[in-house]
Amino acid sequence: MGLERRDAARHYPDQDEVDQVRIAFRAPSVVGLGFGMLDVGEVVPGTPASTGGAGVRGRTLVNRFVEVTLEPAGALALHDRRTGERFFDLLRLEDGGDAGDTYTYCPPARDRVVRRTGQGRIHVRRLAPGPLVAALEARWSMKTVAARLVVMLYADHPVVRCLLEVDNRAPDHRLRARLPTALGGGSPALAGAAFGTVRRPPVSVDPADFPLETPVATAPAHRFVAVAQGRRGLALLAPGFFEYEWTSGGDLVVTLLRAVGELSRGDLPTRPGHAGWPTSTPQAQCLGGHRIELGLVTVQEEELVHGHVVLAHWEDAFVPVSGHWIRDAGPLTPAPVDIALEGAGLMLSAVKPAHAGGSGAGGGLVLRCYNATDGKAAGAWRFGEGVKSAHRVRADERDSVALVLENRGRTVRFVAEPREIVTILVT
Repeated sequence: MGLERRDAARHYPDQDEVDQVRIAFRAPSVVGLGFGMLDVGEVVPGTPASTGGAGVRGRTLVNRFVEVTLEPAGALALHDRRTGERFFDLLRLEDGGDAGDTYTYCPPARDRVVRRTGQGRIHVRRLAPGPLVAALEARWSMKTVAARLVVMLYADHPVVRCLLEVDNRAPDHRLRARLPTALGGGSPALAGAAFGTVRRPPVSVDPADFPLETPVATAPAHRFVAVAQGRRGLALLAPGFFEYEWTSGGDLVVTLLRAVGELSRGDLPTRPGHAGWPTSTPQAQCLGGHRIELGLVTVQEEELVHGHVVLAHWEDAFVPVSGHWIRDAGPLTPAPVDIALEGAGLMLSAVKPAHAGGSGAGGGLVLRCYNATDGKAAGAWRFGEGVKSAHRVRADERDSVALVLENRGRTVRFVAEPREIVTILVT
């Protein structure tokens, strides 16, 4: 039997050692749910290099939108080049005890919150110089965790992408990252929800006023939480659900991990009795490595009124065009797919096959979106290949109402009421 080495041939005879190279390129325009094909070739002599874009200056990443600097404590300083607003000490890690269970956070009787300072050594190196992607890596250690932070800035995007890897070495504690906004806690924070947003003011209570269960200061968010006054504002983005706190002092604090060892405890001063079955949960101590993706983007108060603006930043950060390498592939002809949603304030929620028990039992495609604004929104679905029929249905895909097809089945128009979810079935 003969073997032909295809990966990193110079490492012969090792068959499991390969070279890994990361590349960046400007993705071409790709139609909705479609594909774009690129070939890899040699650089043509005389091809001009890209200018502008993103770059690295010491410990600072810069593009035409923002500058972001790694501070001595491992936190970030952010400068919005469009408005001149500056933020400091962003994403500084802080760690405190956690005497609670999987249901309820409870501070220990003698809790001491430890914040990462600039006294310890921090190792910084450049990962990508630009012009399409600029990136820095920082490594440091605290008493309970070791951390690796990768900060990335793309050429044409204002979002600061952060990848935080932590190695948790201790039980019974809560690790969080703080983002001072210098806005004060008078205004509520805008948190993402499943099909919209919710505004929440800071929670400030006296435990003595609640002899049974103390209200928690944290709250859930889906995809983002943002605060803004005038042109100064900041949004924190994450791939899915996360926990945050909006303080009366104007700080956003995001929970990175809680390390606890009991499903339910019956002796918490913040809650009477058990919330669930009393049993040990050693894996909930979250020991070992964890990978956390976050994004930071400056926003203005007017943009938060139009709820789709922050969601568009989120889509750019976490659901961009995805690149896949197909080795030794001949000419490919993927099936043509072209589906586009149009309409200011409308956000895509789902594109999926029709449910077998619904109005589309005979087949079809379900298209779901929602209106992220407080006003009516006119929208349209456009198709590269015409559809035969379109019906507006409920979320459970029942009670269908026929819609008019335009442009030989290539356009289906609709109107979404404020904050309304719109589900359309096409065949």
